[in-house]
Amino acid sequence: MIQEFKKFIARGNVMDLAVGVIVGASFSSIVTSLVDNILMPVIGVITGGINFSDGLTLTVEDATINFGSFIQSVIDFLIIAFCIFILVKIVNKIMGKEEKSAPKAADVVLLEEIRDLLKKQTKEVKNKK
Repeated sequence: MIQEFKKFIARGNVMDLAVGVIVGASFSSIVTSLVDNILMPVIGVITGGINFSDGLTLTVEDATINFGSFIQSVIDFLIIAFCIFILVKIVNKIMGKEEKSAPKAADVVLLEEIRDLLKKQTKEVKNKK
């Protein structure tokens, strides 16, 4: 069982995942700082000084619902996801992995040829009538 575990850990996918998690955590702190220290103050000015995290709450009897914190988390997520998207696009461009249109599969090409031949035959039959 120990040997299997060692083999599992030594696989490339597990190591890549570990590196991804570590880099992702570091990147997350950078983006969180961007959101908290740069973007949210600007959004606060635009919205009249509302602090999403502290300012938007709803009290129902003894319970306090902090939906402002939820909005803050959604904004954080969207910004982080967008930053990761941009980062992946840049890395792919640097590595030469441009998005290329996938070549058509041989089956699709054959089906298109059959379709075109059937259209041609149908036209010929109609013209003879």
